[in-house]
Amino acid sequence: MGNEMKGQGELPLLFGVIGDPITQTKSPAMHTAALQASDLAGTYVPLHVKKEQLADAIKGIVALGYRGVNVTVPHKVDVMRYVDVIDEAAKQIGAVNTIVNDNGMLTGYNTDGIGYIRSLKEEAVPDLSGKHVLVIGCGGAARGIIYALLQEKPGKVIVANRTRQKAQELADEWAHLGAISACGMGELAQAVQKNDIDIVINTTSVGMYPNVGELPMPTELLTPHMVVSDLIYNPLKTELLSRAESIGCRIHNGLGMFVYQGAYAFEYWTGRPAPIEAMRTVVLNSLQV
Repeated sequence: MGNEMKGQGELPLLFGVIGDPITQTKSPAMHTAALQASDLAGTYVPLHVKKEQLADAIKGIVALGYRGVNVTVPHKVDVMRYVDVIDEAAKQIGAVNTIVNDNGMLTGYNTDGIGYIRSLKEEAVPDLSGKHVLVIGCGGAARGIIYALLQEKPGKVIVANRTRQKAQELADEWAHLGAISACGMGELAQAVQKNDIDIVINTTSVGMYPNVGELPMPTELLTPHMVVSDLIYNPLKTELLSRAESIGCRIHNGLGMFVYQGAYAFEYWTGRPAPIEAMRTVVLNSLQV
């Protein structure tokens, strides 16, 4: 993936993640483990960047010789203005979470969606073609996932959102990529019944720590043949996943997406295969402290 590093000499590599807030991020621990496992000298640091400092921070990446950075909330959209090249998928998604610095030329990628799909296929549904998928939410994370999902030729994708209009706009925008439709949360029962859903994906933050008792949808709509996936990985088993598991659904959490989005970034930066297991282990351990 990507080119082997050029012009880096023997200097240790510099990486980071920019966001606001940034104290909660598991990325430094994960990428430090990846560098060590790959026998690469380098450092990966959290960089607290406020909205009004974003343009200067991106100039600083070039000036300080960072090989690359990850971009997290709230900068994934705004950062697109400050890079030189935007990968086609990132352009369509409308968000960048990974930047590669090639001797001052900055390229923006989005590894969230491809990271999620790789995880879903490896851990729960090896073949997504022809599947009927319900996606809850249509924010930034949802966009990355739906875009990557549509490349897998599912039978249909239904996007459910509190604001139906927002979901409809997304469905209209990507109608050329596959069978995609929208519904409001009030129409969920009807949509599930009518479309014989195979996979449910929660892309919202409902159920994330500390509000672990909350549910993004009524769980009585779930049936045992469904795969239920939640982007949240803290807690590893959300209330949605616990209830889905109790009725016999196969469940899938967001840990793999987090690891794989990082793995793709690592591969773009270094041109080497990412040490997935070392990365997964360190994130799991940090969650179980």
